[in-house]
Amino acid sequence: MTIAERQTRPDPRQRPERREHPEGRDARAWAWAVLATPIGPLLLAATDEGLAQVVFHAEEKTAAEAVARLTRRLGTEPTAVAPEAPGTAAAPSAPRCAGHLTEAIRQMESYFAGDTKAFTLSLDWSLITGFNRRVLRELAAHVPYGTVVGYQNLADRVGEPGAARAVGVAMGSNPLPVVVPCHRVVESGGGIGGFGGGLETKRILLALEGVLPQPLF
Repeated sequence: MTIAERQTRPDPRQRPERREHPEGRDARAWAWAVLATPIGPLLLAATDEGLAQVVFHAEEKTAAEAVARLTRRLGTEPTAVAPEAPGTAAAPSAPRCAGHLTEAIRQMESYFAGDTKAFTLSLDWSLITGFNRRVLRELAAHVPYGTVVGYQNLADRVGEPGAARAVGVAMGSNPLPVVVPCHRVVESGGGIGGFGGGLETKRILLALEGVLPQPLF
């Protein structure tokens, strides 16, 4: 698999002044790339804290819209990231976001090859807050590869038994799908449930993990 697209700009460390976020927070360095996968192109975006967003179906228009949203949210344009040779890490002089992005690409490729069963990435949770973050952190930590969990069960796990529907909303707002595996959340009655990336994408991911049979064609 290859990186199909990469946004560049000069290294922010070369800027004479530190930029501020429009909302008063410090702007954060970040970088992005689009990766070709069996479920279509995925946009991966990483900050100096870790992987911050994964976007499904990241063809040109969708990727451009996602980059524009992240530029507003993070308060700065993306950082230049020199392409790395396969199997290598980012150069020591590169910003931390470059290293996080390179590692996310490596692990994502390994996951789709059937080798990686658990992501070990640094994650930036800043794009989600409150109940949604609590639910997604529980999902990431305690619903492993090859298993599924019901919306109600996940609500019970975070101490909110009346919030099964709110769990569904949290899954829909997940900024880190695949890595934070909302595809593993299903209906208690056996239905596959909804999915922001589309039901066919959800079926492919569950089949990859052995939960569903592989499609015949």
